[in-house]
Amino acid sequence: MNNITKFSNAMLLTYTTAIFLFIFLPIAGSVVFSFNSQRFPTIPLGSFSMEWYEGVVDDVDFWDAAKASLTVSLFTSIIATFIGFCTAYTDYRYQFRGKSIFIALALLPPTIPLIIMALAMLAWFARIGISGQIYAIIISHSVLTIPFAMAIIRMRLNEIDPRLEAAAWNLGASEWVAVKSVIIPFCRPAIISALCLTAAISFDEFAVAWFVSGLNKTIPVLILEIVTGNIDPRVNAVGSFVFLVSMTLVVTAQCLIMASRLRKSNGNFK
Repeated sequence: MNNITKFSNAMLLTYTTAIFLFIFLPIAGSVVFSFNSQRFPTIPLGSFSMEWYEGVVDDVDFWDAAKASLTVSLFTSIIATFIGFCTAYTDYRYQFRGKSIFIALALLPPTIPLIIMALAMLAWFARIGISGQIYAIIISHSVLTIPFAMAIIRMRLNEIDPRLEAAAWNLGASEWVAVKSVIIPFCRPAIISALCLTAAISFDEFAVAWFVSGLNKTIPVLILEIVTGNIDPRVNAVGSFVFLVSMTLVVTAQCLIMASRLRKSNGNFK
C-alpha cells in the first residue's frame, strides 16, 4: 500500500511539474528574450540589453494602452466585487423562489465562450450607441468577472458563524448595520482578494476588449497590433510587464485567501 501511495504521489508530482513547465516555460522565455540585444528570439542569446524596454517606454501608444488597461481594471474590480459581494450575501442570507435560477444566471458568464460574449456585447453596445467607449470595456469585463468575485466572497461567508449576525440584530442593529459591522469586516480578506483577482482578469483579457474597445486599446490589444505583420521584440517587454502585473495581483489574492484559512485553522475568526 505504501508503494502504491508513493507511486501515486510521484505521478502527481510529475504531472504537476509538467503542467507548470508547459505554462511557464514560454513565459520565462519571453522574459529572457526581452533582455536580448538580438532582434530575433534565437539561441545563442546576444548581449544583455534594455533596448526593447526603452522602446516601449518611449512609445506613446503603450502609455495610452497602459492608462486604458489600468482604468478598466480598476473600475472593473470595484464594480465586479461590489456586485459579487451583494450576490454572495443574497445567496448566503436569503431564501426565495427561483433562487437556484438566480445563482445559475449569476455564475453563467464564465461558461460562455469569449468570442460569443464579445459578439453579443458588440451588438448590444452598437444598438445603444456606446460601442468603442472605454466604459463599454468596463461593463463587459464586469459581467465577465462578477462570478469570480462572488465565488471568493461566498466561500468566505461559508466560514462565518451565523450566530454573529443574529447577535448583532438582538443588540438592536439593523440589517444594514449588521452587514457593515459584522459581515463586511469578516469578509475583508475575501473582498480584497476579489478586487485583486478581478483586476488581474480584466488587465490581461483580450478577446472581449478587442471587439468592444474601438480606439481605446488595452495592452493585450496593443500586443496583437505589435505582432501583426512583423516580428517586434518589444512584444516581449510588453508581455513581461503584463505578466508581472497579473501575477502580482493573483499572488496577492491567493496569499490573502490562504491567510484567512490559516486564521480559521488557528481558531481566530476575525
